[in-house]
Amino acid sequence: MNITLIQSLINLLSVLFLALGIKGLSKVRSAREANRLAAFAMFLSVIGLLFYYLGTNGITQQSWLWIIVGSLIGSLFGAILAKKVPMTSMPETVALFNGCGGMSSLLVALGVVFFQKNQSLIQDLSISVSIFVGAITFSGSIIAMAKLQGWLSTPSWTQNRVRHLINVSIAIISLIAFINLLQSSDSSTIWLLVISSTVLGIGVTLPIGGADMPVVISLLNSYSGIAAAAAGFVVESQLLIVAGAMVGAAGLILTQVMCKGMNRSLISVLFGGTLASKSEKSSGGGEYTNITSCSVEECALTLEAANKVIIVPGYGLAVAQAQHTLREVAKILEQNEIEVCYAIHPVAGRMPGHMNVLLAEADVPYEQLKEMDIVNPDFPAADVVLVLGANDVVNPQAKSDKNSPLYGMPVLDVQEARTVFVIKRGMSAGYSGIKNDLFDLPNTSMVFGDAKKVLSELMSELKELGVGAK
Repeated sequence: MNITLIQSLINLLSVLFLALGIKGLSKVRSAREANRLAAFAMFLSVIGLLFYYLGTNGITQQSWLWIIVGSLIGSLFGAILAKKVPMTSMPETVALFNGCGGMSSLLVALGVVFFQKNQSLIQDLSISVSIFVGAITFSGSIIAMAKLQGWLSTPSWTQNRVRHLINVSIAIISLIAFINLLQSSDSSTIWLLVISSTVLGIGVTLPIGGADMPVVISLLNSYSGIAAAAAGFVVESQLLIVAGAMVGAAGLILTQVMCKGMNRSLISVLFGGTLASKSEKSSGGGEYTNITSCSVEECALTLEAANKVIIVPGYGLAVAQAQHTLREVAKILEQNEIEVCYAIHPVAGRMPGHMNVLLAEADVPYEQLKEMDIVNPDFPAADVVLVLGANDVVNPQAKSDKNSPLYGMPVLDVQEARTVFVIKRGMSAGYSGIKNDLFDLPNTSMVFGDAKKVLSELMSELKELGVGAK
């Protein structure tokens, strides 16, 4: 069996495993194994590429040293991140990985253009696309990571229309450099395209607010796939083309799902400014006039008498790292024959599927996680709803106030439940910057405090009441 045939078989298996892995990621139950399968597919693809260069005698002894050292450093870095990065920082990590994917495609294109001569027209076009998309993906992802981490805020000047003029000017410069690069591989043209594309990625991402970050992350993920596919044409790797195309398509589909979940178009996300800036002109502001607060003891007494409880997790739950404590509270309720489920909004948290990953880490049964469309009809039959760190995704203004920046956004109908408890540190607004009408409703009570501390006290109160001992 020759090396070419071995490489073809390895590539075929890699594509098959990657397709199965991406498909499995669409279900919570299969996501963990699907992620491992996709990672194994990438490992096989590297092996297949090495077989290809073995067949062409294109790997020197010095090249092997770089390959081994690079693989070891990358593997060590990845293992450290997997162990050390907390769940609250997962969105930033995903943004960083997207940026690394874009930078990899950019470096591959630069390596070919500087060290390989006589490229074909297809390669020249692919090099230009790899540089353009790769640079935008890298700079945009780094900005997204910095904003999610709190290192960078949205400058006020980026909410003015002048930013559109600046971005269009940079885009025109990038387009000119892109076209010139197809005609000549002059180094000045290459670096002009690299710099202008990098600045364009910064200019487009910088004005986007935190509420839109789930959309941005999924879009940047798609960009990284497109850049990888273009890099596949550059190095003539069919496997990289297929893998990049699948990632790019999956990212675009996810972006569409996220936009639908927020009732916003992609154009409005990229060019419309932040929700917070829009809320200043809306009628969604104002003071709370009918806030009811209660103690943990009162909350425990109500839960004890409940038959059905729906839990709504949000980013505040992740910040408090209270998912494990929440799972213990749910276990106590279940032991008392109380039905418990979790309502998952598609854009809750700071990345697609953030709440699913958070609760899976706490070993919450998959069948208890219910998507918004499935769980919304269940709220009228719920005795108690616990809202933990969620804000905009439970705001009734989305259905009642046409002047609200949230109007038309699909939300969880928690106000339909008999009793709603909102566990929250204070009365701060969500990313939209507006008040939450849910807090003023007569069936809503606020339980103020850190989610982990409140849930720990709630667990103690339930045990004292004998809940879970039945």
